[in-house]
Amino acid sequence: MMPDNGAMVAETLPVNGIELCLETFGDPADPALLLIAGGASSMDWWEDEFCRRLAAAGRFVIRYDHRDTGRSTSFPPGEPPYSGVDLAHDALGVLDALGIHRAHVVGLSMGGALAQRIAAERPHRVLSLTLMSTTLGAAPESDDAPPEASVSGPGSPVATTDGDISEMPDWSDRKSSVERMITATKTLGGLFTAGDAHLRRLAERIFDRTNDMAATQLNHWCCQTGPPLRRPLCGITAPTLILHGTLDPMFPAEHAHALAAEIPGSRLVWLEGVGHEFPPAAVWQQVIDEIVGHAARGRQPA
Repeated sequence: MMPDNGAMVAETLPVNGIELCLETFGDPADPALLLIAGGASSMDWWEDEFCRRLAAAGRFVIRYDHRDTGRSTSFPPGEPPYSGVDLAHDALGVLDALGIHRAHVVGLSMGGALAQRIAAERPHRVLSLTLMSTTLGAAPESDDAPPEASVSGPGSPVATTDGDISEMPDWSDRKSSVERMITATKTLGGLFTAGDAHLRRLAERIFDRTNDMAATQLNHWCCQTGPPLRRPLCGITAPTLILHGTLDPMFPAEHAHALAAEIPGSRLVWLEGVGHEFPPAAVWQQVIDEIVGHAARGRQPA
């Protein structure tokens, strides 16, 4: 699976009746660390160097394209035949496809809501839990809880959320799509968001390896949430770390405080000057130190 030099390995594997594209970094003998991206966000948002540094710290790092992002299976725009629960099952399916029973799980934004569901309903699969730039996931038997599909990812705010394709911008045009992704990222970012040149290279890469940008920008937001959680978040037993930007415009500070209050024993760490975004390079070391240190305190595989 992984060459001796620990280089990145990319492959597409069958998961839950579809195909998901994933990449791994590091030594498979190290503890697994699964990165779950935000809504409408391919795995590219977990930047290569960030993943390499996590791997160098002694973690077998796994990132993947959600369905309808990147090179994973894509469905017609506005017609996603899946729910938020299926997206959570995909994360577990990635681990199954790699033969991994338990992992340290890191989820950002919508990925954080998916990670909460996994930790609450499949506690035996989670060694530790890190929640970034997110809010409380759907609560059991609650009609007014925020649905998982409403927890937007940093790559997504330019998408409409009502499933109306006629109101969608033209995502087939590379230049305009790249500019929209750059603008959206900067709008939600903070003091350390990457500059235009870096964001352009990243957005161009995302566009070039995405099967259907229109599906990416729409389908996660118009899919159904799925059944409510079977267990409350207060029942999460995995050691939980919450990383939250002090300048997050989508989920201000009260969301992080509410999340910390709901999950017993969780630890809240503020990322000064960070917005609603994947970790910018300026805070990589802090984020990596927190994730790796937190994971080291988690349960070890039997």
